[in-house]
Amino acid sequence: MYIRKAAEGDLPRMMEIYAVARRFMAAHGNPNQWGPTNWPPEERIRADIAEGSSYVCVRQNRVVGAFYFRQGEGIEPTYQRIENGAWKEAGPYGVIHRLAGDGSAKGIGTLCLTWAYQQCGHLRIDTHPDNHVMQNLLRKNGFVHCGTVYVVEDTYPRLAFEKVSSQ
Repeated sequence: MYIRKAAEGDLPRMMEIYAVARRFMAAHGNPNQWGPTNWPPEERIRADIAEGSSYVCVRQNRVVGAFYFRQGEGIEPTYQRIENGAWKEAGPYGVIHRLAGDGSAKGIGTLCLTWAYQQCGHLRIDTHPDNHVMQNLLRKNGFVHCGTVYVVEDTYPRLAFEKVSSQ
């Protein structure tokens, strides 16, 4: 498997993967993270691709995973305010959003997280409190729970995780 930037032609397959992820989350006790709003909308993914921040995981010439990745200083406005804790390290960081796999291969999530971390050495991500699958994946990959953040898509709090090279 390998990671590459998403292209406009990947959009239909990416939307299929997000639909699979919504069904998976609902079946595993997390119906509220993406389900009620049918997140992420096609317009958001199209914009991510256009700005060059959308990536896909490819296995045997087939897109099997998708995610958003960007890095820089203060790139995620919703991360400026964190409750019930604090970020471990200041400065530039990478952020991952909308990470999903189609379930066809083990290790898609780990590959995407590892690739993103290798790009910057300081990575932040958030997830819904009911998303125990993602929380386990993050902990397995060396992320530490830092507190609570809020996103603009809905009113549910998100568990904020971070991985830095000094951990």
